[in-house]
Amino acid sequence: MRNRRKWLTLDEKTISNLLVVLIGILFFVALTNFKVIWNALSNAISVISPFIAGFIIAFLLDAPTAFFERKLYSKVKVKRGLSVLTVYAIAFAVLVLLINLIIPSVVDSIMELVNNIQTYLANLNSFVNNLASSLQLENVEGVDDLIGSLMGSYQNIMEEASKQIKALLPQILDVGMAVGSGFINAITAIISSIYMLLAKDKLKPQLKKLLYAIVPKRPSDRVLDVLRYADKIFVGFINGKLIDSAIIGVLCFVMCAILRIPFAVLVSVVVGVTNIIPFFGPFIGAIPCVMILVIVEPLSALKFLILIIVLQQFDGNILGPKILGDSTGLSPLWVLVAIVVGGGLFGFIGMLLGVPTFAVLYALVREWVHNRLARKDLDRNCASQDGADAVLEPDPGAEPPNP
Repeated sequence: MRNRRKWLTLDEKTISNLLVVLIGILFFVALTNFKVIWNALSNAISVISPFIAGFIIAFLLDAPTAFFERKLYSKVKVKRGLSVLTVYAIAFAVLVLLINLIIPSVVDSIMELVNNIQTYLANLNSFVNNLASSLQLENVEGVDDLIGSLMGSYQNIMEEASKQIKALLPQILDVGMAVGSGFINAITAIISSIYMLLAKDKLKPQLKKLLYAIVPKRPSDRVLDVLRYADKIFVGFINGKLIDSAIIGVLCFVMCAILRIPFAVLVSVVVGVTNIIPFFGPFIGAIPCVMILVIVEPLSALKFLILIIVLQQFDGNILGPKILGDSTGLSPLWVLVAIVVGGGLFGFIGMLLGVPTFAVLYALVREWVHNRLARKDLDRNCASQDGADAVLEPDPGAEPPNP
């Protein structure tokens, strides 16, 4: 009987092995039913998407709200409410200003481009012929055929588009319903973000209590340290990139106006928006803009390409470091890896959030390696090797969370 009781006793090692087996089984089941699980997750995310968007809005506006609460309304009883009201009033005013100044110009530029595409192609044909004749080039007929095929393709596209529009008329109602649903989700996101900002002082203690009630104290402290560090990285990076991109967009518009580049507002908006993506952003925005300008005015396309190269160098070497500093603590190699991997997995959002996410993971892995080597009394020996200290030692501007 004693042996049987001893055999039934589950020690810590046995429980760990059972958990590993259970996790392996769950992982296998998840892989074999990946589509079902993914569809269920997609449906759940689509249901709560307004609240996710509201959390993102509240996350971005929390820093300016705290600034007004600390600097402007520190002696007022309802300082949180007034701070939230001030931030949303400023955000609404900026949004209305952008809509009134930028959106009409962008729409007019697009309509002008579409309506005059045949004229632009004819001008491009004349430009190529004149350039070829001045350079005494032969076989220009191939270029003529290329321009002719482009014009024919454009006409075919317009005819096919008109047919498709007529065929899609019954689906306009579905599109209208989708637009209405999107409008409702947007309103829900804004309202939920307001409530989140107003109830921040209550939500944070409640979430902490829930965490400590479910998870033991030491892991809970560790989770909170990681969340604080992640909050610092994400807020600094995203807000810095938004400011940096706005400045680059304005500079691009000013330089385009000085250089008399066509569609200055349109190309500046594209460059400013895509500049949010680190490293590749200016070039991603420059490709479609150069293609448009080549059709409209080839010399302007060349001037714009040179302008983008100058702006990218200015942003990467002067403006970006001034605004962002070393907010992520990543080397250029890891920034490139984060952008490529994030963009490959999640598209534009992955390219934007891949860098701060990778920065948090990098800090955690670096700290884990540091602690493991310290336990083996190898930390000092490895740190003395060439280049190892840059990987193992914390960056002065981006301290990882304490264990």
